[in-house]
Amino acid sequence: MSATKVTEIRPIDVPALARVEGEGGLYIGVKDGKISEIKVNIYEPPRFFESFLRGRSLYEVPDITARICGICPVAYQMSSVNALEASQGITITPSIRALRKLLYCAEWIQSHALHIYLLQAPDLLGQESAISLAAVAPEVVIRALRMKKVGNALMRVIGGRSVHPVSTTVGGFYRWPDTEALQALLPELEWSAATAVEEVRWAAGLAYPDFEVDAEYVATRHPDEYGMLEGRVVSSSGVDIPVTEYEKHYLEEHVAHCNSLHSHTKDGGSYMVGPLSRFNLNHSQLGKTSQALIKELKIQFPIRNPFKALLARSFELVDAYEDAIRLIKEYNPQGPSRIQFEAHAGEGCGVSEAPRGLLFHRYIVGEGGLIQKARIVPPTSQNYARMEADLWKFAPTMITKPHEEATLACEHLIRSYDPCISCSVHFVRWENKDAV
Repeated sequence: MSATKVTEIRPIDVPALARVEGEGGLYIGVKDGKISEIKVNIYEPPRFFESFLRGRSLYEVPDITARICGICPVAYQMSSVNALEASQGITITPSIRALRKLLYCAEWIQSHALHIYLLQAPDLLGQESAISLAAVAPEVVIRALRMKKVGNALMRVIGGRSVHPVSTTVGGFYRWPDTEALQALLPELEWSAATAVEEVRWAAGLAYPDFEVDAEYVATRHPDEYGMLEGRVVSSSGVDIPVTEYEKHYLEEHVAHCNSLHSHTKDGGSYMVGPLSRFNLNHSQLGKTSQALIKELKIQFPIRNPFKALLARSFELVDAYEDAIRLIKEYNPQGPSRIQFEAHAGEGCGVSEAPRGLLFHRYIVGEGGLIQKARIVPPTSQNYARMEADLWKFAPTMITKPHEEATLACEHLIRSYDPCISCSVHFVRWENKDAV
């Protein structure tokens, strides 16, 4: 970035953030030559999913919650079924779990490829959009679209369609996908896996802003693999808890300038969820290819630069392709595709790792399997306080630069989180005194 100084220090006002999902803005106020306020202003109308789930059958929940997001519907389905199966005492089979992970890989592939190349890369390559990037580096955009396309195709084979899949249910899947249709995707997945390795090297060499923060990183951890489908909740500050204790450690509050709840630790601090948190906390559980790349590129942990979430996504993309290839080659479903059960009253919570971070669900189920109460904590709502904390450190280094440059830099910082604003605008708070 240019070191040019300007004499006039002006507020930064972005009415509509670009290259993010949903509707929000940014305001950085200035008083007496210093930053006086920072607001990530989320004005998208609230969506009351927790409220209109009440009275619905637990079987309807995975399909309804999938509609919260068109980019990460699988995450909402997986967290919901994890929670509801806990409420019903259901243990799924290894075949069902393997297919769920394969479906989750499809979502990580299409979401990460979208963000890396089309949403954040233009910032790092000095372009205003993916369209202008295509004009100067068409090969980057062509690769990105091809790498994303196979994720959509995989989701369609398993889920019935590439957006808002409809095959997931409490207890498993409505049907097993066709073996030949899955195997037909292997050539594209193998090309993408090889390409993703080169893209990690490309991502490592990008010119990231020189900026670091001392954040608390929070993610799920699984004993046997890189956290995705389920696990304990861990943090860089030493938290290591079962999902049933999540609400005792991470709380929510309303803030005046945001139609999303803001999350904070029980001590009042902000924290980060998402690929950078997962990468920092769980990188040793990535596959052999990623381990070799970490060594080759001399990656030092923890990575404290939030802009380098793109690098973390590129590593996760390698693993998502390789896991998908392995799971398809091993695909040999045993037994029924769903566990049969008699719906009854119960209570349960569940967690999984959406592309953007930890996604928590909790349900109270009444007699006959009707939902009495629901709570959904999206990853982006957990990151808002951290975004603003980052901006309080970053903006003072930018505010004296030319106004357009400073504005774009602050927008880029928000984009590095890949916020899903529409996911985050849940406005119903479940008081923590009711926690499990």
